[in-house]
Amino acid sequence: MALSVFLLLSISICYLVFLQDLLLSVNASNAQSHNLTQNSVTPINYDLYRSSRNLMGEIRALVRRHPDKLTMENLKAANKGYGAQITVVTYGKEKEEKDKRSKLRILLSFGQHGRELITTELALRILSILSEEKLLPGMDQASLNSVLDKLVIKVVPMENPNGRKVVEGGDLCERRNGRGVDLNRNWSVDWGKKEKDYDPYEENPGVAPFSEPESQIMRKLAISFEPHLWVNVHSGMEALFMPYDHKNTTLDGLPLKRMKSFLEEVNHHHCQERCMIGSGGGSVGYFAHGTATDFMYDVVGVPMAFTFEIYGDGTASSKDCFKMFNPTDPAAYNRVLSDWSATFFTIFKLVPLQIGEKAPILKLEKLVSIDEYLDGYLMERRNRYGKKMEVLELGMQEIRTYFRLFLLSSVLLLFMFCSRISKSKCSRPLVSSIPL
Repeated sequence: MALSVFLLLSISICYLVFLQDLLLSVNASNAQSHNLTQNSVTPINYDLYRSSRNLMGEIRALVRRHPDKLTMENLKAANKGYGAQITVVTYGKEKEEKDKRSKLRILLSFGQHGRELITTELALRILSILSEEKLLPGMDQASLNSVLDKLVIKVVPMENPNGRKVVEGGDLCERRNGRGVDLNRNWSVDWGKKEKDYDPYEENPGVAPFSEPESQIMRKLAISFEPHLWVNVHSGMEALFMPYDHKNTTLDGLPLKRMKSFLEEVNHHHCQERCMIGSGGGSVGYFAHGTATDFMYDVVGVPMAFTFEIYGDGTASSKDCFKMFNPTDPAAYNRVLSDWSATFFTIFKLVPLQIGEKAPILKLEKLVSIDEYLDGYLMERRNRYGKKMEVLELGMQEIRTYFRLFLLSSVLLLFMFCSRISKSKCSRPLVSSIPL
């Protein structure tokens, strides 16, 4: 009997020890798995990447050092308590407006999505080469300068500074602006349409076209500048896209031939044929509605409008956004900046060949509202002449207000007049046509 009790106690103790070891092993495994999950999200490497504050500080210093080549302006807008400020840097050796308007005009935008830090680094690299503080290996500077003399280049280094701050605060997957709107869905061409795979978090188009100050600034800039070439620079893959984003349709005729040959040449010389080419909507596998590039081509009438995707890590987890959209090691980082800065300077050489060295006066292919045109025109005039134009802008705002009131009053008067006529007809006595 005593032996049986002893054996039962021994078995019970062994079983309890086994259970304890098993629980400890499971907890350790869970902890290890949790740590791996936490560590698998790559943080921003500030040894490679500049903070938004430092990057814009370097750009301001660069402009101050080279006033003969670069100028800078800060454009502001606000809507319903939310405001934004976008910096625009202009490269152009001629200061006179008549000289600028006779040249080919290029508008480049970087950092439209906050999480795509590599694009803003590329903007700084391009500006550094334009200022001649950095040189492109193997490129003759005299030959490059002869090309640049024919161009005016506007660079928006960071279109979405508020969204970038959210990313730097720890939300590494954030692509939207400071109040949660995707700026590349907030433009008016086919705005607001939602596909079956629509993600309301990622693709929030805003409450209306151009509801966001950032989009308002870019629209006015494009209308006033009238570029011949527009490139919206993103990351997430390697691709060279032309319109359209919102449908599976490419351009036809001369525009298709010109853009396609342009992109094929870029792909051959700088992507080694690895970049995807075609319309955004027909190539990616999903449609994007309300994009900047479709607006630039359809409404502003930019002859050559593109979206470039300069980097993507297809092996990264969907939750590891920094790694997915940005190179994380120095070799890849330097390769992307070197390759794509060379690509853009090749593009600067190709534009005069594709469009012609004499810059035509662009005409809008679709009607732009009087408010859009006047806003863009007045912004350009204010940038040129400073405070004096604020009085004119105020006056034009008054004229627009009074014109709207006049239209409203006219409609009301017409309605009252028609109503009075209708009542007078109804109040007339009925006269029988048959004699009683």
